[in-house]
Amino acid sequence: MRNRAFFLDRDGVLNKAYKRPPNKPEELKMISGVGEAIARLNSLGYRVFVVTNQGGVGLGYMTHADLDAIHDKLAAHVEAAGGQIDEIRACTHKPKAGCSCRKPKPGMLLELAEKYDIDLTESYMVGDRVMDIEAGKRAGTKTIFVGKTEAAPPEADMVSPSLIEAVVELFGKWE
Repeated sequence: MRNRAFFLDRDGVLNKAYKRPPNKPEELKMISGVGEAIARLNSLGYRVFVVTNQGGVGLGYMTHADLDAIHDKLAAHVEAAGGQIDEIRACTHKPKAGCSCRKPKPGMLLELAEKYDIDLTESYMVGDRVMDIEAGKRAGTKTIFVGKTEAAPPEADMVSPSLIEAVVELFGKWE
């Protein structure tokens, strides 16, 4: 049987984005409960991936080392809650570079699906922007928009205020 997965956008889904995404590890502020939500997904047999556009690297606002340190901190937070992220993928190209990995293109999802034998039709893309939902649709996943209902794109399969509430809505509460 092929694997099922949750592909999670980073900024606004796992961490607070405020006016801009974090460029240094000390700027990363996790959203309460996301580690536990990921642990719940793991316990249900889902692989969990983070797929994030980080054009700030290509534009020179942060280094690859800073990005790696931010992702190490994010993974440690999830692990401390009993969860595991299988892989974090970041498109570090400039926003208009024309690459195949930058969302709304589905490149990151398709590459991870091939590498980990993921059944995309049984998987979810979770994001807080239209481009996340579009990437999920293009890859063939179900989609969950997190954020304010009035901002949700009509093509999203589900709308929820947060990742935590989406997991509860899909799979029920956990201890």
